[in-house]
Amino acid sequence: MKTTVRYLSIVAFLALLGLRIASAEDQKPEKAVRKITPGQVIVPFERMRRIWGELLSVDLETRTGTFRAEHNDEVFHFTAMPYAEMLHHATFGDLSDFRIGERAIFRMHENEAGEWVWLTYIQDEMNMLNGHKEYYFVDAIDAKNRALPFTWAKGDKTFIRETGLTLQTDKDTQFWKKGKPATFEDIKVGDKLRAKTRGTGKGRGRIAWHVFLDDESLLKFQTEQMAIHRKKMTVEGLPGYVDVVTDSSLELTLFQEASVLADDLKPGQKIRVAAAGVNRKSKGNSIDAELVSCHRTGKIYKVELKTKNRPEGFEVTGLARAWLDK
Repeated sequence: MKTTVRYLSIVAFLALLGLRIASAEDQKPEKAVRKITPGQVIVPFERMRRIWGELLSVDLETRTGTFRAEHNDEVFHFTAMPYAEMLHHATFGDLSDFRIGERAIFRMHENEAGEWVWLTYIQDEMNMLNGHKEYYFVDAIDAKNRALPFTWAKGDKTFIRETGLTLQTDKDTQFWKKGKPATFEDIKVGDKLRAKTRGTGKGRGRIAWHVFLDDESLLKFQTEQMAIHRKKMTVEGLPGYVDVVTDSSLELTLFQEASVLADDLKPGQKIRVAAAGVNRKSKGNSIDAELVSCHRTGKIYKVELKTKNRPEGFEVTGLARAWLDK
């Protein structure tokens, strides 16, 4: 009898403890999901989709476009956020760098209506492979169809992402080895490749535009793109949001892609700045300013500028371009 009572007491205690734990969990606030907000650099990592897809269309004036998700052929319409990372040739680029048909990862977020339309990066195939230290290991060579069955894995094969894939090549495919043109015949079973590919209009098929037989070849493309991006930032100006406008000052948030020049900003430096439109191109005349301060916060830069007169044409949450005077 005593054993039974003791057993029931234990059961009651555990039940009560369970209720208390459940109650505490019920009262625990849900993790807030940040929202895309005009004029702010926000990437809601708490809720996003990263989708391998094929670029179908782009409108550079509105920075909108479409892509096909290769896992189910669904077509997504996107609007690229002004600060969206455009990772081209394994480094920073611009929306205009991507070719129609190119396979890439599209990072998408929901708008207020629950539609997956906001885009905060396009990561090209080269960037993904280089960043993750992954390769396409050649399992066989189909010389007749100029195709390469492969396994997708880390360089040391400690992680295998996928097997049973095929890299198709055609007359337009370019092969690279030691940074110089090579041929399909230079590829051997067991080689580890990287590539830039296009989709086939449906499914997960891929046709190579470029096949890199070694790291040196990919890094050559990356280095060339870095120089192109630096020149673009120098000519077109560093892009960012306008945070504050007063009678004699401007405060900006410069986007991550500005890092190629923004890391060298110093107080007292002469700056030219102009308002920009939706297409991120400057509009109207630029004005002269002096850099008061520049602080890097994560991937962005907070910049304070002193102006002689009230800056005209600038709007808080609007876009701007800034140039470093020599």
